[in-house]
Amino acid sequence: MKFHQYLLLTLKGCAMGMADVVPGVSGGTIAFISGIYEELIDSIKSVNLQALKLLFSFRLAEFWRHINGRFLCAVLLGIAISIFSLARLMTYLLTHHPIAIWSFFFGLIVASALLVARQVGKWDVRSLLSFVVGVAVAWWITVASPTETPDTWWFVMLSGAIAICAMILPGISGAFILLLLGKYQYIMQAVGDFNIPVMAIFVIGAAVGIISFSHLLSWLLKHWHDVTVAMLMGFMFGSLNKVWPWKEVTETYLDSHGKLQPLVEHNVMPGRFEALTHQDAQLVEAVVLCIVGFLLIYAIELAGSWVMKRQAKEE
Repeated sequence: MKFHQYLLLTLKGCAMGMADVVPGVSGGTIAFISGIYEELIDSIKSVNLQALKLLFSFRLAEFWRHINGRFLCAVLLGIAISIFSLARLMTYLLTHHPIAIWSFFFGLIVASALLVARQVGKWDVRSLLSFVVGVAVAWWITVASPTETPDTWWFVMLSGAIAICAMILPGISGAFILLLLGKYQYIMQAVGDFNIPVMAIFVIGAAVGIISFSHLLSWLLKHWHDVTVAMLMGFMFGSLNKVWPWKEVTETYLDSHGKLQPLVEHNVMPGRFEALTHQDAQLVEAVVLCIVGFLLIYAIELAGSWVMKRQAKEE
């Protein structure tokens, strides 16, 4: 792998990491539109018993090739860089400029879903039904109310498995899934307190979940490609309910820092938002940023196509 290819993969990982720190936005969406989604799923799937045998027998070079190590390393490095460097910035922007940020991501997701639609080879009854199911599931997730759940080890492990699976699905936020499972504050508190037993159980669940789920997703993409992609597209459109810029907060919760955060919200029109909050709806800024987000995705797609054509010529 040449340096510019490695750098491009790392930048795509950075974009995924940036999306993952935003509640309601999925890194899987970025992976899909940047053209690395299926390779990412296949690479995760390759971390299996054969890979472990190669690792524990110290056949490291074979292990590295088996798991597509260069690809995974570049993407994971980008995700880590983005999460550790942009998490505070995104938190600040969501706190102080929520309408602008949500508008930007609204445009981004609409453009992403339209680009994903191109990958559906044939729209038939099955694909359309799959799309509708995807929209319905994602929409339900965004409006479902969080529940009270146990803090036992098995449920923490199960929460890790479910949340990590959601993170690799376009349009579904793993952080929001944790919130629905009643474990977001618990896990954030464990991270803040450096509670190693809880973090270890959660990570084990996440590892088992993502490796198991990647096998299923890879099989679906290979044998039911159009139906699967149509459902993933549905997830994206359904998630738009979460990123609508103007909301009315009906329930709140205390985060790990003791600050009041919105828990249950309902979408409202800009005029209604101004009447409820006595704040400017920033309609012009919201429309402009929505368009910017929309065009940015197409710019990324064009840039990716140009890079792929250049690589093909070099080969």
